[in-house]
Amino acid sequence: MASPINKIAKPKGFPQEINDTEQQIAQALFDLESNVPELKKDLRPLQFCYAKEFELGSGKKAIAIYVPVPLLKQFHKVQPRLTRELEKKFSDRHIVFIAHRRILRKPGRKSRVKQPRPRSRTLTSVHEKILEDLVYPTEIVGKRTRVKVDGTKILKVLQENYGEGSRV
Repeated sequence: MASPINKIAKPKGFPQEINDTEQQIAQALFDLESNVPELKKDLRPLQFCYAKEFELGSGKKAIAIYVPVPLLKQFHKVQPRLTRELEKKFSDRHIVFIAHRRILRKPGRKSRVKQPRPRSRTLTSVHEKILEDLVYPTEIVGKRTRVKVDGTKILKVLQENYGEGSRV
């Protein structure tokens, strides 16, 4: 018999204990899988690595669900519907799905690394991919970095929303 715990696949090197947020999300995914017949076959193979709850500026909260990179495309197939259903269950929180990616450090002078570092494991590449995951149903069409006189930087992201141009 399947259980909600099977929905969590913790990566190596992470604490293996399950926090309350992860338990609630696993239970919600399991309930959706068992109660919604349209989502059943799509949700059955899906698992997530871990979940974190964040406090947003205006007193709101958001839950970031980190999923394994190989399963990200399968999550994208059901993400709009899954996000709606999970936001119903967690009514006061926003839900986002982010792929769990690894950043490899630059090889030093004395490192004996045999292989070059893949571009997908660089800090810049991982941060760009996280930004794409955050705005998933839309596409990023441009970025503007504004540097103020005091040295602070503001990144403005231009995104396209299903054919109509919108700026966020």
